Amino acid sequence: MAGQRRERVRTALCWVLALFYAFAGVMHLTRPEPFLGIMPEAVPWPEHVVFWTGVAELAGAAGLVQPWSAVVRRWAGIGLALYALCVWPANINHFALDMAKADGGLGLAYHVPRMMAQPLVIWLALWAGGATDWPLRRTP
Repeated sequence: MAGQRRERVRTALCWVLALFYAFAGVMHLTRPEPFLGIMPEAVPWPEHVVFWTGVAELAGAAGLVQPWSAVVRRWAGIGLALYALCVWPANINHFALDMAKADGGLGLAYHVPRMMAQPLVIWLALWAGGATDWPLRRTP
């Protein structure tokens, strides 16, 4: 019974994450300006990076909710976790840029929880995808 409940929660979480990442992916592709505005200056070809991050979000979202392969779900979770780790510098840069504004931008009440939530988002992507043992275990 507990195993069934856990799988229902995992499935629901896959859908929640997929909707979140699908929305973010569409936004990256259709309205790249806000993402370009928080991109660290050291990142080369920022327009291409924003485009491909949108594609990655859409692919990861689709992979999490496809019903036929636990292996695909696992790799989608791993991919989205790595994605969340890789975009963390942009989120940190956004925090710094925003807080440097005269009005404090969105403020600490927005940025601090966002920074603290990033490790949780990484773990949730791994858990939803069934990959919490990654990278320790290599086989699906």
